[in-house]
Amino acid sequence: MLEVSPIGIARLDAALAQDPHIDLVSTTELAADIRQIGGPVFTNRAATIAPAGIYGPESSEDAKGAAIAESEARPRRPYASFGEDVAAIKWELAAVGGYYFAINAPKLFDDPQWPSFQSEGWFGVNTNNVGIDKLAHTYSTYIVSELLYARLNHKTGGAPGIQYTAAALASGIMIGTELFDAIEPTSGWSWEDFAMNTAGAGLSILRNSVPDLDQKLDFRLMITPNDDIYTTSGKEHFRQQRYFFALKLAGFEAFERSPFRLLELHLGYRGDDFLAEDRAAGIRPQRHIFVGFGLNFGELFFRRAKSPTVRSAGDVLNYFQLPYTAAHFNLTE
Repeated sequence: MLEVSPIGIARLDAALAQDPHIDLVSTTELAADIRQIGGPVFTNRAATIAPAGIYGPESSEDAKGAAIAESEARPRRPYASFGEDVAAIKWELAAVGGYYFAINAPKLFDDPQWPSFQSEGWFGVNTNNVGIDKLAHTYSTYIVSELLYARLNHKTGGAPGIQYTAAALASGIMIGTELFDAIEPTSGWSWEDFAMNTAGAGLSILRNSVPDLDQKLDFRLMITPNDDIYTTSGKEHFRQQRYFFALKLAGFEAFERSPFRLLELHLGYRGDDFLAEDRAAGIRPQRHIFVGFGLNFGELFFRRAKSPTVRSAGDVLNYFQLPYTAAHFNLTE
């Protein structure tokens, strides 16, 4: 990757005006101005801006530019290809698909039934988990889509259409999971689950299609610890979960150099008092839509990280909220 000084830009413009097919690298006068500074980056004769923050405090756009430059280390495929996308992440896809097969395969040996359907409802007070399980479906598909998209972005240099490939593959994996549910004696294929899975894939497509939306909006899970820290299954498992959207002020130009860039605004949903013992005691289940705020720890601790590993660790915070790091207030009881 070549980084060219502002003087080189002026000479380049003049040279291209005279000869659009000029060999940039071999042109002596231009090459003399090529140096390793934070400035315009030329890749395949196309100019994009990737400042390194030497002209003042690095902004969120600076950090994003650095990440894009790194992701484009591989040549960018200029066309969409589902087949080539799948081939590019075949091992990652095998790992994710293998994981979901492993956790569902026992259903094949636990008194399986002929595939059936079951209506589970949505967010009603009389549903098993007041809709938290439905948001879990949305979130799971969203996470798988985002994971596959990140790998595709790295492997293809950000080729066109990879967000659709990632979402389609994630949806396929979740359809497989739903087919396993269809043979369980106590379950069945749920169209509500299918719809929420599709919503998760669609959210990933939206976030990776609208420019800069990923810098402004996250969909996250926060788990509130209980006496056992974390319960892996059952109703208590769902009671611990809060799903919410986080609007990151750091993604807006008006706040990028302000202390408010560290602030996030939250809107989400959680449930309470829907355990079996609660219902047996006559306690009415609670469904809470909540608002709140939190600190953007990714912006606070990982914004200027130069190591890809450290940046990846920071990216996890776009999907998981650390417990007790946000203040939430119920709008509904």
